[in-house]
Amino acid sequence: MSAAPTPSLLPQPGKQNVLITSALPYANNVPHLGNIIGSVLSADVFARFCRARGFPTLYICGTDEYGTATETQALAEGVDPATLCNKYNAIHRDIYAWFKIDFDIFGRTPTPQHTEIVQDMFTRLWENGFIEQRETEQAYCPTHSSFLADRFVEGECSLCHAAGARGDQCDACGNLLDPLEPAEDTKTESGEDKKATGWLINPRCKLDGTTPERRKTKHLYLRLDALQPEIKSWLENASNSKEWSSNAIAITQSWITDGLKPRSITRDLKWGVPVPTNLPGLSDEDYAGKVFYVWFDACIGYPSITKCYTDRDDPSGKNWEKWWKNPDNVSLYQFMGKDNVPFHSIIFPGSQLGTREKWTQVTKLSTTEYLNYEGGKFSKSKQVGVFGNSAKDTGVGVDVWRYYLLSRRPETSDSEFSWREFVDANNNDLLKNLGNLCNRVVKFCHAKLNAVVPDYRAYKDLDNSLNQYKEEVNALLQTYIANLTATKLRAGLSTILSISGVGNKLLQDNKLSNQLLTEDPDRCGAVVGLALNLLHLISGLLFPYMPGTAESILEQLGVQGSGDGRFSIPDTWTADVIPPNQAIGEPKLLFSAIPVEKADEWREAFGGEELRKQKAIEMEKAAAKKAAKEKEKEKKRLKKLAQKAPAEQLQNLSITDAAGSQPSQKPSEPGAV
Repeated sequence: MSAAPTPSLLPQPGKQNVLITSALPYANNVPHLGNIIGSVLSADVFARFCRARGFPTLYICGTDEYGTATETQALAEGVDPATLCNKYNAIHRDIYAWFKIDFDIFGRTPTPQHTEIVQDMFTRLWENGFIEQRETEQAYCPTHSSFLADRFVEGECSLCHAAGARGDQCDACGNLLDPLEPAEDTKTESGEDKKATGWLINPRCKLDGTTPERRKTKHLYLRLDALQPEIKSWLENASNSKEWSSNAIAITQSWITDGLKPRSITRDLKWGVPVPTNLPGLSDEDYAGKVFYVWFDACIGYPSITKCYTDRDDPSGKNWEKWWKNPDNVSLYQFMGKDNVPFHSIIFPGSQLGTREKWTQVTKLSTTEYLNYEGGKFSKSKQVGVFGNSAKDTGVGVDVWRYYLLSRRPETSDSEFSWREFVDANNNDLLKNLGNLCNRVVKFCHAKLNAVVPDYRAYKDLDNSLNQYKEEVNALLQTYIANLTATKLRAGLSTILSISGVGNKLLQDNKLSNQLLTEDPDRCGAVVGLALNLLHLISGLLFPYMPGTAESILEQLGVQGSGDGRFSIPDTWTADVIPPNQAIGEPKLLFSAIPVEKADEWREAFGGEELRKQKAIEMEKAAAKKAAKEKEKEKKRLKKLAQKAPAEQLQNLSITDAAGSQPSQKPSEPGAV
């Protein structure tokens, strides 16, 4: 008889219920380290922190599988979209499992639950007047009788004339394109926030090479313009947006300042949630074969994946609404890179408001800038940089990877992955600070105190010399809690090292040694007891960042049991959780030194030659840009001189004429004018 499934976690009355999402990764590629730190790893740290604080916490993620990018990648790999998504969903799962990302559920968007919730939200928006229809001209392939999404049209870029440009963008020059040259009467406001600057010359269908025709078709638009007053009011009064990451605030404000415009939410694709039928005023014929685009449906993946978790296979289940339609009792935290901000701060909240239902809306957007790689950029096609499935090939433990990425999290500006810094972080931050504290205390207790926690309560700290360490640690503990609550993850990690530094100072100041044990055994016991309890605190603080290392510390402290429930982050450190006479475990090294020469070896292994080429190209571009700028500057200077010269000549001529009409008073001196 199989065991009953574990009950789903639901919000608890009277508690601080926390709902966490990380941006749904596309199921058409392998994530690199920048993708991982930008969303799933950062959210994992916050989720573990909230659980250790005792908050009912649900962490949701999954693959975003619909959209043009998936269909084009499936075409490139010669498979159907569902097969492609199965492959990449499994790849993502394996990568996140290695990085110890502890989702409550890692789901996906192509589910009946997703279709149901997307269509329901759309229906409410349609009924409430926040959807409009527009007739547009679009590329149509007569060979397979279908309208073509922009990426399914290829041709020559009208701007740089590169072959193989797509109907949405030219990768060679980076400009946005239209698949067809716009007709004069359509070169006006399109309703999108970005305008194409060029088009395709000699366009052809990506599927069969046919020259597409220009035909009229209808699409649906979300009326963000009509929703702007409500979105603006929500941002100012109800969203706690002033506490968001600075780039999230800036990006959102720029959209509001520019004025929101209707945004197309349908595409001519087969792979996606179909537009619902039998809606009054909406022609089934016009929208047959059209699906919702990712701009609209991707964020709805959060509640639909939640439903897969809370209600499992019950299509009529409503437990998911206890998380997503419960704003008075649930706080929503969302983690992502800055590219995803408008979807989470404008489009999804606007859609929620337009349904006229009481949705749980985002409390905090925690967003990142870019993580670059060794002065260049990550590139899967050119094998430059470390991708999620190759980090383990270095043989370096996952907790070191987590530490390094989190210590370089690009919270306020772009940051850089550097192999030399990676090695240095392990050898200095971890090995010499945290590793030294744990090894020194546990090893001493094991060797000199029979592997038993001494009776540290016997010592009377009359001069308050030991209590000052407790006070310093408690002050740092408050800083740590404040930093993590504000999702300042880098600062929180730095605070742990400061607390570990206090522990090392405790041992150094009190000269923990055989001599102290012989001359003042009670004080020695008090120092060891305080240090062991400090390690217990550190294990809880470290758990969100480095769960495997936190587990090792508990084992060495002799803490029994298993599971994450053993880790807690208290309001105040009392330094007495590890009691006297408790047997401790075997001392083990938390970290091992990495030879410094490994940095050069790994740099070469992970795209060294291609990276040098990438840098050379960037330097050439920069030099050409500088030369062009200097040339333009010189051109302007010469033009200015040319304009000035006739005026000076005219002035000189006037002076000469005046001088010639009067008798000379005296001979000119040499060099005089």
